[in-house]
Amino acid sequence: MTTINTSKPILVTGATGYVAGWITKKLLDEGLTVHAAVRNPNNKDSVAHLIQIAEKSKGTLKFFKADLLEYGSYDASMKGCELVFHTASPFINKVKDPQRDLVDPALLGTSNVLESVNRTESVKRVVLTSSVAAIIGDAVDCQRYPGGIATEEQWNFSSTINHQPYSYSKTVAERKAWEIAGEQNRWDLVVINPSLVIGPGIKPSFNSESFRIIKQLGDGTSRLGVPSFSIGVVDVRDLAEAHYNAGFLPEANGRHIISAQESSLLSLSQILSAHFGNDFHFAKGTLPRLMVLLMAPLAGFKRKMISRNIGYPWRADNTKGIKALGIKYRPVEKSITDMFQQMINSGMIKDKRKK
Repeated sequence: MTTINTSKPILVTGATGYVAGWITKKLLDEGLTVHAAVRNPNNKDSVAHLIQIAEKSKGTLKFFKADLLEYGSYDASMKGCELVFHTASPFINKVKDPQRDLVDPALLGTSNVLESVNRTESVKRVVLTSSVAAIIGDAVDCQRYPGGIATEEQWNFSSTINHQPYSYSKTVAERKAWEIAGEQNRWDLVVINPSLVIGPGIKPSFNSESFRIIKQLGDGTSRLGVPSFSIGVVDVRDLAEAHYNAGFLPEANGRHIISAQESSLLSLSQILSAHFGNDFHFAKGTLPRLMVLLMAPLAGFKRKMISRNIGYPWRADNTKGIKALGIKYRPVEKSITDMFQQMINSGMIKDKRKK
């Protein structure tokens, strides 16, 4: 059982990120002091939204310069902290060099942060943002789990540096975190494993894979249809609440699948179509399997990834997160429409309803 002193500062790595921004807002709204570790605190475009949030909150925000691949760069930001939220890790599917662009920042970055934790005597708990991708590599993997449903007991066994490298990066990074945590007994590790994160960002636009995926549902890219992919989704605001509770509930421990429900690209598109109308050319159906396989290389996807996901149910048990962290999920309809409306308002998607 770990009790965190709320008068002490709390570190959030990658604080300008999509998920981290909502975690930071939650902490500030609770009147806490946040040490925001970012790559460049002097980049006003990237930190201005956090400054505005802090000014309207009861909390205090302090920026620190840190880099995932720079040894010891988190030491200064961690000083005096009892609680560390490590969220910084890239979320991109299309990369030129998976080792450099995904695995190194995730694996070496996690090691770097946790080595700083080992050097910082004040730290009592680390909350790591992992992913359900560290549990499920491809949807077909669920067929090998008891009852066809993934739980926190399972690990991704199918991803490699050449197949689903993002999922591989999250898997090796989380395994490394548990390894480092197990070598000491001063601080404990609590892990959050979210599915696809949706919902509005703290600022109008984010360079996040989540936004790219949802944008393509309404910008005409998917007008002919979408692949028959099954996915889990969770609202970013509920995910921030899960992180907060994982940090402060004394009894929190282990891994937590954070996912509101299983969905599909088509069902998300249908929700958006019902809310925003047909002017955005939302998908009306799924593409034939053979067509998706043939077109995959042209879209930058490998046929192996398509064949191991298309048509297979994706199922994960979210019971632990609900019971242990007290999470109450927003309806997916609310999450996806709030997100899409923000993209319209910000100009990321042209509002074709305007005459």
